[in-house]
Amino acid sequence: MTTALDQCSSYRSSVNRVPAMPLRKRIALIAHDNRKPDLIEWARFNRGTLAKHELYATGTTGALVADELDLTVHRFLSGPLGGDQQVGAAIAEGRIDFVVFFWDPLEPQPHDVDVKALLRITVVCNIPIACNRSTADFLLSSPLMNEEYRPAAAEP
Repeated sequence: MTTALDQCSSYRSSVNRVPAMPLRKRIALIAHDNRKPDLIEWARFNRGTLAKHELYATGTTGALVADELDLTVHRFLSGPLGGDQQVGAAIAEGRIDFVVFFWDPLEPQPHDVDVKALLRITVVCNIPIACNRSTADFLLSSPLMNEEYRPAAAEP
């Protein structure tokens, strides 16, 4: 007979099987309205590095990044229209390796539950996420960005 503890251990084992991130990372860019200028400025500063990777973004953020940087950006829907959920699904399916999400913790969001779900799935799937410029700078400048990377499995 399978116990709840067995099921939990099985779940944790499956979650911890994280595939290797390729050399060319698949990066999702997301920014709430009040943070879009910050993300665009950061992306402009890091254009050379971002150009080496495959970029994804939610609606308006994707359009702004593509226009400003003249790079191809695969776009999901706008966050409030389901874009955050689409990014979360892509993470769960192993199609996103890295997230830069300049969210606004001081402004109420109509899709706040989606934002929390996205933050939760990055942790569950062991995906690097930067929620501010300092963290984004540290992650993007990491030597691990320039090589294939296999995250260590988290302890069950």
